[in-house]
Amino acid sequence: MQSSVFIELRFWFLLVLSGVAPIAIYYGLLVRRAVSSGTVLALGLLLTVIAGVDVYLLQWLSHLAAKTTSAVDDAVFVSEVRVALYVLPVLFGGIGVNLVSHVLLRHLAQAERRFDTEHRND
Repeated sequence: MQSSVFIELRFWFLLVLSGVAPIAIYYGLLVRRAVSSGTVLALGLLLTVIAGVDVYLLQWLSHLAAKTTSAVDDAVFVSEVRVALYVLPVLFGGIGVNLVSHVLLRHLAQAERRFDTEHRND
């Protein structure tokens, strides 16, 4: 039986996935002067996937924390504090969905304008 969840590789993967990856994505989107729609779409989908993986890892860690002897694990992953840990995946997923929605809405608006232009004389 493990003595703590904090020594698990999945815990450290969760920290990197929840901290480093989204910040790198946001930074990349903010510092670039021009970003293609395909890039925005890919990064939006990536943020949504990160949110899903974060939820999976949080669930796995909470199940594992219930089996460990450490009281700190229980305080973080089994108690009500666990609900607060889900704020980041919700944020990442929400921003990812908004980016994907933005790209799709822009594409549809452009397609409608092209259709109206091509069929104006009909």
